[in-house]
Amino acid sequence: MFLEMLKAFFFGLVEGITEWLPVSSTGHLVLFNNFITMDVSAEFMEMFTVVIQLGAIMAVIILYFSKLNPFSRKKTPEQRKGTWSLWGKVVVGCIPAAIVGVALDDWADAHLYNAVVIAGALILYGVIFIVMERLNKRQGAHSRRRVQEVEELDLPTAFKIGCFQCLAIVPGTSRSGSTIIGGLLCGCSRVAASEFSFFMAIPVMFGWSVLKIAKLVLGGVVLTSTELAVGAVGLVVAFVTSVLSIKFLMGYIQKHDFGVFGWYRIALAIVVLVAVFGFGLDPAAA
Repeated sequence: MFLEMLKAFFFGLVEGITEWLPVSSTGHLVLFNNFITMDVSAEFMEMFTVVIQLGAIMAVIILYFSKLNPFSRKKTPEQRKGTWSLWGKVVVGCIPAAIVGVALDDWADAHLYNAVVIAGALILYGVIFIVMERLNKRQGAHSRRRVQEVEELDLPTAFKIGCFQCLAIVPGTSRSGSTIIGGLLCGCSRVAASEFSFFMAIPVMFGWSVLKIAKLVLGGVVLTSTELAVGAVGLVVAFVTSVLSIKFLMGYIQKHDFGVFGWYRIALAIVVLVAVFGFGLDPAAA
């Protein structure tokens, strides 16, 4: 039991760190799954990956509770109205991903979840981050961003960013990476793009997690005491690590750009490809 809890600790650690940084949690978990295998049923493992994502999303809710709470008595009526407006933009931003997810999720699971596709997406969006930030630096464009604060987003911009979130159906893209790129291309500052990416994750990830867990439970999945303990460890670790990861990212981008994450993505892709073609990692593993 201790060994499985230790494995759950590391799974939660990987999820919490990589879910919010634009580096693709899927790319990391592909490697991790091939080196550390949990001694649990396939049904529980499917639920476990959802549970640790639930822990990650709870970190956003806790960290930004004041900004996202439209019922706060500390806010003026105008501020509460602004919070409701922000939620409206989040919902609008989630519409494209909801449509694409329902239509293509099963197809993507069947055809795209392999290490080669993941490595390709890691490289492609890594290059985009590097090129985009170099152009911004050369043109001095970042200081002239139209949207400096997330509250300044309008509905059309929210929808456009939501369209970029659809790209995350390709594993290795990174949901946060695609939405941050979308935000930057739509004239948002790094902070505004990152925060809106976090906020859009709440209905998307929370809703998907709850539905997935409900489906498994209604399907007759019964958890043992060991599996419950393993799930609890993964959830708590993913939550705590996500809090630290989000705080790190928001502090980092105050003074730096996303270029380093682009280079990291490319390096990770090389590791994935070497593992596949050099060490026999199953290219279909995901």
